[in-house]
Amino acid sequence: MAPIKVYGWAMSPWMSRTLVCLEEANADYEIVPMSRSAGDHRLPEYLAINPFGEIPALEDGDLTLFQSRAISRYILRKFKPEFLREGNLRESAMVDAWVDVQAHKLEPILRPIVFNCIINQLVGNDRDQDVVDDSIEKLKKLLEVYEARLSSSKYLAGDFLSFAEFTHFAFMRYFMVTEYYADVVDAYPHFKAWWEALLSRPSVKKVMAGMPPDFGVGSGKIPS
Repeated sequence: MAPIKVYGWAMSPWMSRTLVCLEEANADYEIVPMSRSAGDHRLPEYLAINPFGEIPALEDGDLTLFQSRAISRYILRKFKPEFLREGNLRESAMVDAWVDVQAHKLEPILRPIVFNCIINQLVGNDRDQDVVDDSIEKLKKLLEVYEARLSSSKYLAGDFLSFAEFTHFAFMRYFMVTEYYADVVDAYPHFKAWWEALLSRPSVKKVMAGMPPDFGVGSGKIPS
């Protein structure tokens, strides 16, 4: 059987979500190289796979799929359905709830921090410190909820590892290289222990190795 094809660049936060799930599933896959500067993601042949011109996209046989969370769920349903807990209505609902928390609460807070503290610096744009300060305060409030949850539960959805953990890696990986990471995360010991446990997983270590803190600018590995 041909390997699953994943289109994108490995250092993308959205791509990383898919790659962690592929690694956790021990799936046979290949990353299809793409050039961002050449606009490969806007070419007609790619738009036939992902009509939104975004990454990642997946091809598995005659199936094409887009949106990183949908791709990740497909991978886990195919290879590791236990990470979705779909055989248990209550547990699967909790997995979905915390995936939604990451999507609609955590990621919108982390994104402007990462863009202002890392990406703007790399491309020569000014940092909007007011946006960063506001986002940090929002993050602290949100992590109070995480801390309360993880003080009574080993993992987000319950006492079992799930997709709820894997989806959190995406933007947290880049937040951890900002100057705010240590002070913020150290204030929430249960959250910190949970996050460090996730970082210790072989799947996460492998994917993170392809996500340089400077998005590849210093190393010359930035997608061309």
